[in-house]
Amino acid sequence: MYHYSVIQWLFFFYFYSFIGWCVESVYVSVRTRKLTNRGFMRGPFLPLYGSGALMMLVVSMPFQDNVFLTYLAGCVGATILEYITGVTMEALFKVRYWDYSSKKFNFQGQICLGTTLSWGFLTILMTEVVHVPVEKFMLSIPERALTIVTIILTVLILTDFLLAFKTAIDLRNLLVKMERAKEELANIQKRLDVILSHANAEWENRREEWTENIVARKDAFAEGVSLRLEDLKAGVEGKLISLKNMAQTKPSAYLESVKEELSELRKKYAANVEDKRRFRKLKNFFQADMIRSNPSMTSTKYKETLEELKSKAQNK
Repeated sequence: MYHYSVIQWLFFFYFYSFIGWCVESVYVSVRTRKLTNRGFMRGPFLPLYGSGALMMLVVSMPFQDNVFLTYLAGCVGATILEYITGVTMEALFKVRYWDYSSKKFNFQGQICLGTTLSWGFLTILMTEVVHVPVEKFMLSIPERALTIVTIILTVLILTDFLLAFKTAIDLRNLLVKMERAKEELANIQKRLDVILSHANAEWENRREEWTENIVARKDAFAEGVSLRLEDLKAGVEGKLISLKNMAQTKPSAYLESVKEELSELRKKYAANVEDKRRFRKLKNFFQADMIRSNPSMTSTKYKETLEELKSKAQNK
């Protein structure tokens, strides 16, 4: 059985969080061939690994003399921890920082059989091999020095975590705003399609050109093509220009009847463009760095918008 003080447990948590960061950063850097500071936080710590290590130590306590039960306890305990952490983070931040959807026998993309089985082996490795020298190292540190170091680490890591949490919330809000902007532009474009189609009925000689453009746009939506903000912006601008030219060359009774609506649509579009200008760039270094540090992050609801932000982050 492990009999540690609160300070000692905290030290192990920070130590294994650091080791986890080293492993993940090296793995991702090699895989992407680009130096990557992996993780949710900016400092060299991955709390999920620290939590996982402590969980392995705790769940294996009753089975230290039975390797098989230690393996099972590790599989179950780590999988539960990974699932709860993944679901909680997605609910809070609207993105997944890991995704097993492409793996066989996965559940909601949060956990998968292969990883669960691996957790069991890692628990045996942790309790039988890794933790033994780490424990000796920790016990060799004078108690007073260990306490001071742990308290300092606690302050630094807590500060880092709070900053990372705020950054993740800001990133979530940015995703929501960008998605709303796209929806608003799409709605403006659809209404302009209707106005144009009615106006075209009065001018048979122009109908072919404008109808062709409208059908092409509608086909894109029907086929499920996700338009980027720039595409939607260009579409709305084109329709507004067409309506302006139409009104100047040959005023129409129909255009006069929808004059107020067109003015309102123009105002909405101008406000949308201004919103787009304000969040066109990622707010700060931390948001861009968080995206770069998690190249595999995904979002079910904001998939296309997140890809736009990931592209901007890579170009920073």
